[in-house]
Amino acid sequence: MIVFFNEDVDFKFSQKNQLKAWLKKVAELEGFKVGDLNYIFCSDEYLHKINVEYLEHDTYTDIITFDNSEEEEMIEGDIFVSIERVKENSQELKTEFLDEFKRVLVHGLLHLCGYDDFSDEDEAQMREIESKYILIFNS
Repeated sequence: MIVFFNEDVDFKFSQKNQLKAWLKKVAELEGFKVGDLNYIFCSDEYLHKINVEYLEHDTYTDIITFDNSEEEEMIEGDIFVSIERVKENSQELKTEFLDEFKRVLVHGLLHLCGYDDFSDEDEAQMREIESKYILIFNS
C-alpha cells in the first residue's frame, strides 16, 4: 500500500489515486510488488536533518530513500521528499511542478528497485528511466 504523509509542510496535491496506481505499475514493470511504501513530504530543513543524522551528509537534497524490504521482489520503504527542493528544481529546470514531483516520486521508487545514481553513467540511466515512466503516466 502506498501512503502519502505530510511531516512539517502543508502540502496538498491532486491525482493521488492516479499517482499511486502509476507507482504500482512502475514497480510491476520493474518486476516488483509494492508492500508498505510511505512517501513523507517535508521541508528542506527537515530533510537536511535526516541527511545529516542518518547518512552523515551535510547537504540539502530533494529526496532520501530508506529501504525496509525484507523480500527480494517486494518493495517496502520510506521516501522523504523536500517539497521546497522540488519546487526550486522545477523552477531551475523550467519544468512544471507536477512533472518534477512525478520525477522525484519515481526516482525514490527506482532506488528501491535497485537503481543507483552515484556515477554520472548511473545518473544518466536513472534520468532516462524516470523520463520513460513519466511518459507512461502522461499517456
